[in-house]
Amino acid sequence: MADDLKYGYKGAEPTQSFGNNTGVFDPNDINNLIADNKWTTFGQLELIETQVADGTSTYIDFTTLNESTYNVHFVTFDNMQWATADTFGARVSDDGGTTFEATSSYDGALQQGNTAGSFSEATRSNYTSFDRILQNQANLPHSGYCYFYNLGDSGKYSFMTQHTLNWSGGNMQFKFGSQVYKVASTINALRFFNATYNLSSGSTISLYGIAES
Repeated sequence: MADDLKYGYKGAEPTQSFGNNTGVFDPNDINNLIADNKWTTFGQLELIETQVADGTSTYIDFTTLNESTYNVHFVTFDNMQWATADTFGARVSDDGGTTFEATSSYDGALQQGNTAGSFSEATRSNYTSFDRILQNQANLPHSGYCYFYNLGDSGKYSFMTQHTLNWSGGNMQFKFGSQVYKVASTINALRFFNATYNLSSGSTISLYGIAES
């Protein structure tokens, strides 16, 4: 598109911003606006941060959630490993990560099954964390994802749903379900942690926000 017809306009160009695009756009226009974060695409994943464990800690903290921008967060777990069997969970913070809530305020209900044909459920009531996001065997890769809802809404509980790959007795295991933090507050940091043992070097967690109207 010629410069004097950018966005379908001859002469003065309209101001473009996320949620307020005006004009007729060719592919180059759209690519330029995306690069400037001015193109409206609701529902897209927007990376906030990726962290990789160095093998010296049991946890990874995210202290920037952009919770005033995103109502829904998406978290991915890639090649999560540990040298001794352990259980992997999460806690929330309302003070920017100075402290993480370990009070008995978390509930959860999960379903799980493995390649040996074993199926079961696991529940938590008044627990001290989001529990069993990943679980069990050492030196095997655990992966998956979860969604967090309402973290930035001080008037609502914070909810989490998960779908993850675990291991049980050498058998691959799926685990899915929902969990809730039963305190209405603004959550502005998350901790993902093993109960006891360090996360192996290379274990990777990525945090995204989901753009919406």
